[in-house]
Amino acid sequence: MLDIVLLSAAHIHTKGYLQAIAQRDDCRLVAVWDDVPDRGRRYAADNGAQFVVDLEAAVAWPGAGAFIVCAENARHLPLLEAAIPRGLPIFCEKPLLTDTAAVRRVLDLIRRHGTIVHAGYFQPFTDIMQGIAGLLAQGRLGRVTHARFRNAHHAAYGRWFDASDLAWFHVPELAGGGAFMDMGTHAVHLLRTLLGPVHEVLATIGNASGQYPEVDDHGTALLRFQSGVLGVVEAAWIQTGGYSGLEVTGSQGTIFHHPDRGYVLAAPGQQPTTVEPGPARPTQVARLVAAAAGQLARAELDADLRCAADAVAIVEACYASSLSRKWEPVPVLEC
Repeated sequence: MLDIVLLSAAHIHTKGYLQAIAQRDDCRLVAVWDDVPDRGRRYAADNGAQFVVDLEAAVAWPGAGAFIVCAENARHLPLLEAAIPRGLPIFCEKPLLTDTAAVRRVLDLIRRHGTIVHAGYFQPFTDIMQGIAGLLAQGRLGRVTHARFRNAHHAAYGRWFDASDLAWFHVPELAGGGAFMDMGTHAVHLLRTLLGPVHEVLATIGNASGQYPEVDDHGTALLRFQSGVLGVVEAAWIQTGGYSGLEVTGSQGTIFHHPDRGYVLAAPGQQPTTVEPGPARPTQVARLVAAAAGQLARAELDADLRCAADAVAIVEACYASSLSRKWEPVPVLEC
């Protein structure tokens, strides 16, 4: 039985992760720390866990086998710095961090302690994206030239972040950004995972709805990959309809989402063929349990960490580009 300690219940996805724990018979939530005591006590009581006032006591919890970090985006760093030296696997909600300076500090700690850390991304690990990754690895598209991904919903118009527990999503000092930090990081992470490192970016990010005016509610970025591929990511809290998904084009064909058939591979003069799903990989809570049990190769975990770290650098460069109105380089991180 894997005993899990939750460090902060701030994130909107916390309830979902705790439900996932409750539905498993190989792990359990044993303790909750939160810098908002009322929130922490509520989550602890609702999940049969003990609330812990002191962070050091939570990190040193006897018998703990893993940690989940669900703090506000900009508050991940101190929690990771406290937990990583313990050497236990950590599942940290996305984005891993909000700036590259913090990423470098965390990566240094991970190297020193050998701790497994993964972020709350899920899209690259689904069966269909694993199938697409397999086709790309086989060269089925020829030379890949461009790709795009939209990750968006209507959170701003839906007033998703009005509740006091979630109001931090539109406080810049806590969230690190708005829709592009929240949704764009998923799109960036997926393309980085599929297509490799990004060299430079050009982005425009802003607020169109006025619903949460202190942060952005939409953004579009061009990503120039080191391979020469040109990517486009779109992120929004103001998407009231339309399609969110992946498209990858190469010299011999394109993978895209067909409204009736799901993802297909099409080529000039040929009928589209359905993309076969691959074997899904564990993600989020399942990934934490698998990592703690030694069921995931370190090479896979290290590659995943590189993508999560690079996603921070890419998103940071996108925000810088939106201010400078020019192409901005993406810092290179040593993982």
